[in-house]
Amino acid sequence: MTTAALPLFPPVAARAHTLRPRWERPAYAALLIATALLLLWDLGASGYANSFYSAAVQAGSESWKAFFFGSSDAGNSITVDKPPAALWPMALSVRLFGLGAWQILVPQALMGVGTTAVLYAAVRLQFGPVAALLSGTVFALTPVAALMFRFNNPDALLTLLLTVTVYCVLRALDGARTKWLLWAGVAVGFAFLTKTLQAFVILPPLALLYAVCAPTGLRRRLGQLLLAGLAMVVAGGWWVAVVELWPASSRPYIGGSQNNSFLELTLGYNGLGRINGNETGSVGGGGRAGGGGGMSWGETGIDRLFSANIGGQISWLLPAALVLLVAGLVITWRARRATDSLESMARAAFLAWGGSLLITALVFSYMQGIFHEYYTVALAPFVAALVGMGVVVLWEERGSRAASLTLAGTLALTAYWAFVLLGRSTGYVPWLRWTVLAAGLGAAAVLPFVGRLGRRGLLAVAAVGLGAALAGPLAYCLTTVGTAHQGSIVTAGPAVMGGRGGMGGPGGPGGQGLRTVYLPGGAAPQGAVPGRMMPGGPGGQGAPAGQGGQGGQGGQAGQGGRGVERMGGGPGGMGGLLNGTEASAEAKAALRTDAARYTWAAAAIGSQNAASYQLASGVPVMPVGGFNGSDPSPTLKQFQEYVKAGKIHWFIGQSGAQSSGQGVEGGGGPGEAPGMNRAGGMGGPGGGTSSAIETWVKANFKATTVGGATFYDLTASTSGTS
Repeated sequence: MTTAALPLFPPVAARAHTLRPRWERPAYAALLIATALLLLWDLGASGYANSFYSAAVQAGSESWKAFFFGSSDAGNSITVDKPPAALWPMALSVRLFGLGAWQILVPQALMGVGTTAVLYAAVRLQFGPVAALLSGTVFALTPVAALMFRFNNPDALLTLLLTVTVYCVLRALDGARTKWLLWAGVAVGFAFLTKTLQAFVILPPLALLYAVCAPTGLRRRLGQLLLAGLAMVVAGGWWVAVVELWPASSRPYIGGSQNNSFLELTLGYNGLGRINGNETGSVGGGGRAGGGGGMSWGETGIDRLFSANIGGQISWLLPAALVLLVAGLVITWRARRATDSLESMARAAFLAWGGSLLITALVFSYMQGIFHEYYTVALAPFVAALVGMGVVVLWEERGSRAASLTLAGTLALTAYWAFVLLGRSTGYVPWLRWTVLAAGLGAAAVLPFVGRLGRRGLLAVAAVGLGAALAGPLAYCLTTVGTAHQGSIVTAGPAVMGGRGGMGGPGGPGGQGLRTVYLPGGAAPQGAVPGRMMPGGPGGQGAPAGQGGQGGQGGQAGQGGRGVERMGGGPGGMGGLLNGTEASAEAKAALRTDAARYTWAAAAIGSQNAASYQLASGVPVMPVGGFNGSDPSPTLKQFQEYVKAGKIHWFIGQSGAQSSGQGVEGGGGPGEAPGMNRAGGMGGPGGGTSSAIETWVKANFKATTVGGATFYDLTASTSGTS
């Protein structure tokens, strides 16, 4: 492979403004504008999206202490179960522009545009503007990316920072520049403050790549890596040091931990627990569900990313990325390490993006703890980069029969896999899957003979092949942006057959459908699982993975309406774990009455329930037990002291689906999730403090129905308790 054979791989000098193709800047601007439009379109339809994080954003916009710690409420009772970096941009936006869906979600959408821009810059370094535009387009049209950059989970910022990390490493490799390696360390540090140990997953292949391939002496390479590690520790460790040194009595409880320790949270619930499934305090307590090595979060294995509930999120071009990674390495492997040649830098780019993809995919495939479909957004930039780079490399080498056949085979494989994925949602634009298959296979059949075509014929074949490869992801993206998403567990695209059953349980009054999406044409797919979870029968156990429980089914999509994805049956769903409840006008008025006199206007079990009332009323609501209701915060004694001191006005009880318990896949007794008490709070390692608190409240304070909810006035004891 020679430089002349790779005109789309510009040398360093070719990056100058004067050597840019005339069409590049308009095309790049169009890519970013189109990405922004896709992510911003009707963004406010999802409302507060994941109210768990939105409540923390609202708290951080009112209290700098809550901002710093990532507290769930402005009273600073407990933090969310992640570090606060992802909350900071949203909280600043709300502080500047007021509380609202757009103010919370626009920073997330802008992160998606930023990730596209960084990916473009990274791929362009060695492969030119065509590869960069293709990579950016593939990323923007990845369904799970269209979902998560319109949502308020930490994964949006994490994906941006992981992309920045790879970009900085590639810049550092180009001349062994220490500055860029230090910036890579800083990016990883802030990624740690976004989602803890997931930030470190891509470190092994990137560190090994630099240690072996950087064009400088071994001693200098190792020294640079040590400095980058120091930059990472400083960037991610300063906040951890402050939290650990801060007196526990004057800071919020660390949500998700059992000992009020961020280090315990990092290494346990958010660390090794995600790998081995022993997640103390998580939903179900990390218990094994089902056989065959599966957990309550689905079967593990090499095919996990291609399964019914995950495949449509990320895997459209994943097979192509793997093939193109191998092809790119074969073509570029002739380069020597200690040169600054185009070939060696191109090979390093394949190793950087490919190594990041492979290690992240393996972790996702075999982790036995909590795993949600939307986690796969972290793979999106890696897949997109490999597709853009690999297609350009093979296209430039298309005179070689091996390269042309590889490119044709990759396109045929992509078209067939899109045909399979589109077929998993019966009734979803039925003509599309056959069109994609026919166009993809047709273009693949012609590709080995493109040398005999003129320029117009060549471009036509390329356009048809590209259209076939991207039509499926585009359709899923349009369905995603046309669907409002709310709750803790959300997925992109339409409902699919064979999706994971997961957590069952009864549907609440008037709300049995777990996920209802309105597909093009207005009809729900026949036989499709209505979302990721199937509702179980009243009081019954949840269904095994991939099956629906007995009882109510998701409602049929209406005509011409908007889909809303809301996880959990009935008000609050699964005791409010997956989504909160709707606060009535009467409840809002009660919470706001004399709210300034109290640290917390109310307390409610579980963060999602508390968040719903807090966001509706604008006043602090204490989430007893944190997200799962399993955290020992506050203890019964602490809660009694708060009540005695007049710091809490109301306690909001649980009713209906919430108080009866919910069946969970592989769960305990009828009507109960593993570790879930009858009151809806999680028992487990937390000692059942949330259940004990609710029992004490019921025994000592009179219940009042306020807008359909049960309120207990903690300022008026019925037993003389003060």
